[in-house]
Amino acid sequence: MASPSRRRSASESFYIYSRSQSGFIPLDEDPAVNLRDPVESRRSSRRLSRLSAMLHPDLSSPGEFFQLQGVGELISGSHRHRQRQSQAQIYEMSSREDIINRQQTPPGGQSTPETLVSSRNSPKNPYAISPTHSGVSVERAEEDWRRLDRHLSDVSGFQRSPSRSRSRRTSRIIARSRSTRDVEKQIGDGLSSSKPGAFSLEDILRSGRAADEEAEIKPKHIGVIWEDLTVKGLGGIKHIVKTFPQSFVDFFNVPATIGHALGYGKGGKQVDILHNFRGVVKPGEMCLVLGRPGSGCTSFLKVIANQRFGYTHVGGEVSYGPYKAEEFSKRFQGEAVYNLEDDIHHPTLTVGQTLGFALDVKTPGKRPRGWTKQEFKDEVLDLLLKMFNIEHTRNTIVGNQYVRGVSGGERKRVSIAEMMIASACIAAWDNSTRGLDASTALDYAKSLRVLTNVYKMTTFVSLYQASENIYKQFDKILVIDEGRQVYFGPAKEARGYFESIGFKEKPRQTTPDYLTGCTDPFEREYKEGRSEANAPSTPDALYKAFNESALGAELNDDMAAYRKTIATENEIFNNFETANRQAKQKHTSRSSVYSVPFWTQICALLRRQILIKWQDKFSLAVSWITSIIIGLILGTVWLQQPKTSAGAFTRGGVLFIALFNNAFQAFGELGTSVLGRPIINKHRSYTFHRPAALSIAQIIVDTMYMAPQTLVFSIIVYFASSLVLDAGAFFTFYLANLTAYMAMTLFFRTVGNLSPNFDSAMKIAAVVITLFVLTSGYLVPGQLAQHFMKWIFWINAMGLAFSVLMANEFKRVTLKCTGGFLIPNGPDYGDIAHQVCTVPGALPGTDQIPGDRYVRQSYQYEVKDLWRNYGIIVVILVFFLFLNSTLSERLIWGAGGKTVTYFAKENKERKTLNDKLAEKRKRRQLKEKDEGSELRIESKAVLTWENLCYDVPAPSGQLRLLKDIFGYVKPGQLTALMGASGAGKTTLLDVLAKRKNIGTISGDVLVDGVAPGTAFQRGTSYAEQQDVHEATQTVREALRFSADLRQPYEVSQEEKYNYVEEVISLLEMEEIADAIIGDPESGLAVEQRKRVTIGVELAAKPELLLFLDEPTSGLDSQSAFNIVRFLKKLAAAGQCILCTIHQPNSHLFENFDRLLLLQRGGECVYFGDIGHDAHVLLEYFRKNGADCPADANPAEWMLDAVGAGMAQRIGGRDWGERWRESSELADVKNHISQMKAARMKVAEANTKADEREYAAPLWHQIKVVNRRMHLAFWRSPDYGFTRFFNHVAIALLVGLAYLNLDDSRSSLQLRVFVIFQTSVVPALILAQVEPKYDLLRLIFYRESAAKAYQQFPFALSMVLAEMPYSILCAVGFFLPLYYMPKFQTSSSRAGYQFFMILIMELFSVTLGQAIAALTPSAFIALLLNPFIIIVFALFCGVTVPPPQIPGFWRKWLYQLDPLTRLIGGMVVTELHDRPVVCTQGELNLFSAPDGQTCGDYMTSFFANGGPGYIVNNATSLCEYCAYKVGDEFSTPLGLDFSNRWRDLGVYGAFVVSNLFLLFLGSRYLNFNRR
Repeated sequence: MASPSRRRSASESFYIYSRSQSGFIPLDEDPAVNLRDPVESRRSSRRLSRLSAMLHPDLSSPGEFFQLQGVGELISGSHRHRQRQSQAQIYEMSSREDIINRQQTPPGGQSTPETLVSSRNSPKNPYAISPTHSGVSVERAEEDWRRLDRHLSDVSGFQRSPSRSRSRRTSRIIARSRSTRDVEKQIGDGLSSSKPGAFSLEDILRSGRAADEEAEIKPKHIGVIWEDLTVKGLGGIKHIVKTFPQSFVDFFNVPATIGHALGYGKGGKQVDILHNFRGVVKPGEMCLVLGRPGSGCTSFLKVIANQRFGYTHVGGEVSYGPYKAEEFSKRFQGEAVYNLEDDIHHPTLTVGQTLGFALDVKTPGKRPRGWTKQEFKDEVLDLLLKMFNIEHTRNTIVGNQYVRGVSGGERKRVSIAEMMIASACIAAWDNSTRGLDASTALDYAKSLRVLTNVYKMTTFVSLYQASENIYKQFDKILVIDEGRQVYFGPAKEARGYFESIGFKEKPRQTTPDYLTGCTDPFEREYKEGRSEANAPSTPDALYKAFNESALGAELNDDMAAYRKTIATENEIFNNFETANRQAKQKHTSRSSVYSVPFWTQICALLRRQILIKWQDKFSLAVSWITSIIIGLILGTVWLQQPKTSAGAFTRGGVLFIALFNNAFQAFGELGTSVLGRPIINKHRSYTFHRPAALSIAQIIVDTMYMAPQTLVFSIIVYFASSLVLDAGAFFTFYLANLTAYMAMTLFFRTVGNLSPNFDSAMKIAAVVITLFVLTSGYLVPGQLAQHFMKWIFWINAMGLAFSVLMANEFKRVTLKCTGGFLIPNGPDYGDIAHQVCTVPGALPGTDQIPGDRYVRQSYQYEVKDLWRNYGIIVVILVFFLFLNSTLSERLIWGAGGKTVTYFAKENKERKTLNDKLAEKRKRRQLKEKDEGSELRIESKAVLTWENLCYDVPAPSGQLRLLKDIFGYVKPGQLTALMGASGAGKTTLLDVLAKRKNIGTISGDVLVDGVAPGTAFQRGTSYAEQQDVHEATQTVREALRFSADLRQPYEVSQEEKYNYVEEVISLLEMEEIADAIIGDPESGLAVEQRKRVTIGVELAAKPELLLFLDEPTSGLDSQSAFNIVRFLKKLAAAGQCILCTIHQPNSHLFENFDRLLLLQRGGECVYFGDIGHDAHVLLEYFRKNGADCPADANPAEWMLDAVGAGMAQRIGGRDWGERWRESSELADVKNHISQMKAARMKVAEANTKADEREYAAPLWHQIKVVNRRMHLAFWRSPDYGFTRFFNHVAIALLVGLAYLNLDDSRSSLQLRVFVIFQTSVVPALILAQVEPKYDLLRLIFYRESAAKAYQQFPFALSMVLAEMPYSILCAVGFFLPLYYMPKFQTSSSRAGYQFFMILIMELFSVTLGQAIAALTPSAFIALLLNPFIIIVFALFCGVTVPPPQIPGFWRKWLYQLDPLTRLIGGMVVTELHDRPVVCTQGELNLFSAPDGQTCGDYMTSFFANGGPGYIVNNATSLCEYCAYKVGDEFSTPLGLDFSNRWRDLGVYGAFVVSNLFLLFLGSRYLNFNRR
């Protein structure tokens, strides 16, 4: 052998050898070692690293070892696939002596099997790396190592993606881990390594990180340090729920209202939400935030993510590296992000589109591997979909609670993926595993671990039910108790710390549950010899104990060390700033916190908004259809307008209605602006886009969609009504309508941005819309307008557009005066020289009426001002766009901290009950036995299902969601239903509980061997996943309502209410018994609402079955355990219970007796007993080839075993197939047959069960439901007051616009227009009533499915609850509207008019409810409203006089129009016998023939019934007034004073017809498709 010092030739290279049965052979020649296999490749890399560490532990890198040992390229040549089984493995050294003969083999000599590291003369060196010589540099050796590791990983990537092109393969280089820890072991095989062909997240991410390094993209590493962090909010007092009268007090209390708007005097005092927190989390560390609900976890995460809005004070220091919070927010806003608990997305976008938009605005400027923007987007999107196992949802809409889309768990994963796209270096995740199954939750935690390790992120996560495996992913733990930091330190020391301060050891409890339990006075236990007296027991005591502990001192040292690090590690923070700049695309301002320039944001938003509108096909179709139908109606009503005096006023009518229709299609933007805020706030915090960019994109997209629709509408109306046939005139007409629409759209969005909520927006909109209509020039011509209102015209886009349309039309037309417009007329009058045309603008001595003179005298419009006025509209449009953009940037609504909980005012009864509950709670806290009533469930019925299948219609045909499932639920046992997200758990519960009304159910679902009867749903309770409740009820009222209607009517109310108190106590809701439930955005917290959902079903005291869908989702571990413990108690009392559960720990899981496990596709993989410590369940898996590790949680492991998560399933065969062929299934079938036979015999022997569909009789249902409905309206002050305010505001504005009308001729028309203003009210009422009905109908659907009450009590109670407010609104509307314009004050006239206004209120309310009952959603109902209101206003006889309505429409639609009766009755009542005295300007002048006086000349005219009078009959210069009495104005319109009571009766009949449609729709139309 050669000497060790011998120089090696340049052609020599070293190889690693493999040990096989035949001895040592080169690794690449060993058929048992497949280096194409990613697992083998990575093992080789890791073991080489260990080899270097064992041989030279003093060396800092593998490169130095290779320098010493002379190892060059390690792998060369082509690698062959494994052809045979072998025991081949990389020979792992246990000591230095294991290396045999390290000296170099002589040139050309043979290697012996004992030689591990050898040299060979071989051309198989693909990288042409020469062996090391003495004195060779360390850098070159380290580069050899990097090339090797990239090669190994690239082989792995090659194996995973065999279908990709070679160029794409070579671009995906997998870089080695630079961490000294074995991350692969830490994360697990499911994420960090995989079998051939499987997805490996860690490899992909490390590949990306390596590619970033190669592209010289700097890393973003920044930690967070906080000290004396104190967050304050409002609290400390009990807020009493506001009622309807309180809204008047608040409204008229102007100083307080202004103060509230400025942020002062909001009630309550400042309380500490977080108190003196301190800590540090460094890059690459994960911190788990633990605490009971309400302890402050969410507030901490928000403040750490630099979201401080909504808190009254944030004190102390929070620094992000060297940057203070204010500077960090200004310069790097998107680098710290917060993921809220609720999933908020655009429901009509698909998953791919949702994430694709995020990538469009977050694609970095500098990208690895030379990728284009599209390539980067595709790669990252594919990665995220694989990472969260939602590839199958790419083209499925996201949906929400009202729009069917992906499942709840899949939607949660979309939210997680969306925030990951934000690429922040500091991430705060708030209970992000809610709704995920245990396997997916663990995969999510592991993914965060990998992300944090690879990209050195700083990660904060709050979880309520974290498993031990999830806990192990974290480095640090923060425990919060009522706003106090009671622990912050290493995760591995947290449990020991709490045990050391006196808490009892609980080895079987998971660490997160144990830590949280130590802050719960009801759960924590002390060691022997310790108690509250000598151990910390209060939040302040725990806070003090930690600060005085050794860990507290270590934390101080850790923070001090990190501050020193910050001062010295300038390069890291320079890299951070560089990376932040590199992430920005070209042309993005250096000072901008956004990744893409403003115009790119607009482009991305344009694409998204186009998709949102296009994919909402129904709304698009309804909008087009209604627009075309209205266009056809308008065109046919004003068909072929004559170019005579008869067409003068009607031309103005068609122009005004066409403009009104187009402009007010934008009214829906009011609600969209308010309801769309949560998504805007989220994207603002992620720095996806500026809100101003959205404002611009929205108006562009709206114009794109509205332009063709307006064009079609304009073509129909313009040419059908025979307006001026001139191309320029038509396009001006079209342009004015489109521009007015855009301006009104921006106006409504601006109002929405200004308003804190929808009710406030409605108040503003009602006032401004009324002003716009009144000052538009049609209803009140300019010369008759009040002086103090004239200025509004110049900021009124509608008024300016109307002036443009009128000038555009009439500057090109000259009308001929004919018929009754020539005075005098008749057979005795034919000389135009002695006649006059009564149309304004007519020329004396001629029958011609120039159009420009007509608009000048009638409306004070000048045709020369056409384009000036259009220019002002454009200026208004631009101003509203600027204002809308500015407000959306400056004002932040609905992004605050914790909401306020309101309580019902305590009375004597409630005080007594609450005292008793407090006493029970105290006894429970002291662990005393409660003497509460015994639970007794008398039913012994058994529910069985066999061959159960469920199919739903799909575009490709029938889709099977459940496949041949067998099972049963029997009294005394608690059955768990588990499976992966989307496996069909909720679907199975819906089928068993008879909640499905679409699709096909096959198989047998039997109760005691027979099909369920009509009483089945009444005898079961189903706590659904969605927490849907009547928002204004208290918790106690909700439970009592359920008990009143669902427990047997024969049970006394006292007994029912006592049981309700027991349920409140068992569910630990004592403190919120009188709390208002509220809605998800403002009211009870998520976990509190979940308790209420369960409580409502328990209060029904079901006789047969209790179904619960995820009752523990969103709850903390102790609350979840208490609920399951209570369910166990119910089961022991004889209740049948089937319950889905997502993330049970082993302690929780052992409470269940039986398990039904589903896999994806709705297939059963196990149904049977669980057994003590799950031994029965685990034995089934063991005998089928899957062994559960001793330290694993069976509830989590079994999901992994069947492939619920990202990891491959255990075993080669499908578990569903195994179950179908198993003996256990045969035993289940046999047991079901035996139970059915036994129960059928018992059932036959017993008397027939009560088969009533509802527990309570109809009259009792009406009483209880009506009482709750009235209370709901009473506690909805915004709803009632907004409606009242709108009525009064409109009436006052109309009264001011028509103030003190005189007896002149023009006042006749104005009095008709005053009455016509009542047609505005139905539009506002419909817009309020329909959403209210739809919201309450959702609650009715849930309660009626449980057979609590029928449809009739619900619909009737809705009508009755509206009545008091309708009467009040009628009074508030009538008084200003009637008396300010000086209508006739006699009681007979005023009384009639009030009755008509009252009937109008009732008609509008019942019409809104009927429309809502006949349509599937409020959104669709609101789309129909413009069509209905336009038709009502069009055919009531005002805009088009009845004689001029085409016969087709006049014969039926004019008669069927309810407003015809309203207008007709009110007009004749006001005008009958009212004298008319023309002003001097209203007199028409003409001369009598020579030799005749005016009296003589007009005798024949008046004798033939001509209207009007001559001022002075004795002269020859005649001054003619067109009307002498008001009847002469109304009679030609077909209106007669004698028919007014008939009209009132017919109008009342319309109310009855609305009620008929309402009851019919509520009874037979069920839009709750499930």
